[in-house]
Amino acid sequence: MTVYIDPPQWPGHGRLWSHLVSDVSFEELHAFAASIGCPRRAFERDHYDVPESRYEDAVRAGAEEIGSKELVRRLTDAGLRRPKGRPAPAPSGARLG
Repeated sequence: MTVYIDPPQWPGHGRLWSHLVSDVSFEELHAFAASIGCPRRAFERDHYDVPESRYEDAVRAGAEEIGSKELVRRLTDAGLRRPKGRPAPAPSGARLG
């Protein structure tokens, strides 16, 4: 299992947030997030938003602490990056058109 979290430095709704990602699969990410009590509604395209108050819970459960740029690089290299405004990639083996 390889799940990563960046430092809580992203402001929103009166607090700071981290991003939780997997470089293996979304299934792995969803399972890890559920194991630490992160609600599914916190999932946004390719990551979970984790409030600063839950950061240490994620690290204790096994999330590897890395910087934000490295987090995005690993997510992109794994083919799991889904930037805003772009549709999700077609599943493997799917035919287009």
